[in-house]
Amino acid sequence: MILETNRLKLRAVELADANILFEYRSDTKANQFQGFIPSKKEDMIGFLKKVNPKINQPGSWFQFVIISKKLNVIIGDMGIHFFSDDHHQVEFGITLNKKCQKKGYAAEAINCVFGFLFTELNKHRIIASVDPRNTNSIQLLERLNMRKEAYFVKSLFYKGEWIDNVIYALLKSEYNPTITKLD
Repeated sequence: MILETNRLKLRAVELADANILFEYRSDTKANQFQGFIPSKKEDMIGFLKKVNPKINQPGSWFQFVIISKKLNVIIGDMGIHFFSDDHHQVEFGITLNKKCQKKGYAAEAINCVFGFLFTELNKHRIIASVDPRNTNSIQLLERLNMRKEAYFVKSLFYKGEWIDNVIYALLKSEYNPTITKLD
């Protein structure tokens, strides 16, 4: 499966992508709010082995890599969680190489995947879970017209502490790619 925008190509992650994903995902400072930060290449390989190679499989995660068409290199990845108990809703998360942040790539990739999820897979609702200290991600979600639906106080135990969690969502009926602000 391949999705494309003007600047990006998104395809299913492959085990051969482990080195480049490890390169940017192991950066603890740039990825301080990520749930998975590999400390060695084998961690990345183990992560990739757990990803479902088929999209839209209930109870699994599917992972896209985001490729710059201009550079012909992976610049990030995006995971889609297909819930096992509700086939009409999904969750997503995205990680970009810090060298490629603040250039509109994340919004472009997300908007492309949202279009696919809503039109091709007929999903009803897409959500994102974010640490409220991650202000860059929150600004991105709001630019994508996602709505803050919940703020959970000290609801996740992460890196040895209880942290807050914010849920953003977008309904299929609210999605309009022509009004999504990409810059």
